[in-house]
Amino acid sequence: MRRLAATFVLLTFAGCGAATAPESVKLDSVQLVEALQEGGLVVYLRHAATDRLQEETNISNLENCEGQRNLTAHGLEQARVIGRAFRALEIPVGGVLSSEYCRTRQTAELAFAHVDLEPRLTGFPNKGAPDYDERLRQTRELLARIPAAGDNTILVGHVKNIEAAARISIEEGELAVFEPLGATRFRDLGRIPAEAWPQLVRELGPA
Repeated sequence: MRRLAATFVLLTFAGCGAATAPESVKLDSVQLVEALQEGGLVVYLRHAATDRLQEETNISNLENCEGQRNLTAHGLEQARVIGRAFRALEIPVGGVLSSEYCRTRQTAELAFAHVDLEPRLTGFPNKGAPDYDERLRQTRELLARIPAAGDNTILVGHVKNIEAAARISIEEGELAVFEPLGATRFRDLGRIPAEAWPQLVRELGPA
């Protein structure tokens, strides 16, 4: 893990000498877990599995889950598995921020127990909308904000936000890991799919 941390330091200083930092490094799942164990990163977790055929009929009050597309039984278990894996692998968690939708809030609560609702993660405007550029900037600021020493920040949101802010797409229950560089700058380190956690715990967890 210490060797991996040293690699990050070299990459960061290399990026500082250029006009813009490299957009990505692309670590594998094991390397990402080792990096997360060191802390200092930002995780963007797309909410766990939902029934994509379920239509949203009423989102005027996001505290009321009726009328929203909610987690399936599989999604509820996905969130629990992610939380158990973070604890088994001793991945430090600092702030947990979530969109106000029920499916994101429940994912955060089941995985990490504590959560603060963050309106800037709630939905995302279409390109060309009056508030599009401002919301894009706000999302990039969240990805770029450096956590407290030794912690990782968790953002639980929707795919549209991360597609716009980081130009990547992730599946339900999948997470993307970023090295925050301050302001609106961040480096994409890679992704861990939801189904990878049991094997990662077997490989890297306590004997």
